[in-house]
Amino acid sequence: MKKILSILLLSIFVISCTQIQDSTYIELNGRAQGTTYQIKYEAPNGKNFKDDIEAIFKRIDLSMSTYVPTSLISTVNKGDTLVHVDTLFLEVLDRSIEIANESNGDFDPTIGPLVSLWGFGFEEVRQDVNREMVNDRLERVGYKQIEIKGDSVRIPEGFQIDFHAIAQGYTVDYIADYLEGYEVTNYMVEVGGEVRARGVNQKGEVWRIGVDKPSEEIDPEGRFQFILELENKALATSGSYRKFWVDEETGERYSHTIDPKTGYPARNRLLSVSIISGSSMDADAYATVCMVRGVEGCKEFLNSKDNLEGYLVYDVDPGNWTTFTTEGFEQYIVN
Repeated sequence: MKKILSILLLSIFVISCTQIQDSTYIELNGRAQGTTYQIKYEAPNGKNFKDDIEAIFKRIDLSMSTYVPTSLISTVNKGDTLVHVDTLFLEVLDRSIEIANESNGDFDPTIGPLVSLWGFGFEEVRQDVNREMVNDRLERVGYKQIEIKGDSVRIPEGFQIDFHAIAQGYTVDYIADYLEGYEVTNYMVEVGGEVRARGVNQKGEVWRIGVDKPSEEIDPEGRFQFILELENKALATSGSYRKFWVDEETGERYSHTIDPKTGYPARNRLLSVSIISGSSMDADAYATVCMVRGVEGCKEFLNSKDNLEGYLVYDVDPGNWTTFTTEGFEQYIVN
């Protein structure tokens, strides 16, 4: 694995032909959680929730961001001590464990030691990892080792909980639920490409979302892999387009998604998967499960779930990809 490639993020793009004209709709944009966010909603009495939403981002970071040294997750990750956590942490942890059980460990919230080993999330991905190093870290991975007592959590020393494959989706749901608590019925919440939408936009139309093709450069004439209408649903996309390695000898792709069972980046033909679900948190986590399982494993998984729809982009051969779409997903696509 000698060559490191970066490829354009399959980003989410909210389709809008005109600028917001109705003064009751408010648009908020900014940066949080190491990425960007875009929120549009019909405001009750013109209320601007910007300060509230920024406070939500801070609260979630203080709960489960491994980049905040004083966060609850950073404290838990010091290991071997029961740590009192908040309801946000417990909600994400409980759902993570449920999905881990459901996926037979293909999703594992204790994958932190492997994420650190491979260097994903930092500028330079490590190329000097060997089997001995991987085996050493695998001994410190296993969600069944998490101990929960009431509102306190403990993990063995050397373990690390990592919510990166689910926390952003949770953030989207939290903000959406917060808006609904103020009787906002028309909104679109997007954080780092994870989206949840309800109702209609300022033109009275169902929210249209476009997902970019997994190409190194954006083609203005054919930018989107697909455009869909998202009504009272959530959408998440994950893939090997963000950061991957290619073995120059075999041509094999090493995804940035790590397989918790092997300890190595997932190796399969799946370039990306987009999941539609009732919650952004679930869509986020299930997209990761699919990336670990690969094309056929993902198809099988989606067929077993009545509440999930998926769109897969995968290699036929290098530089030539094709797609698979569940029947339910096709109903959302408009272009």
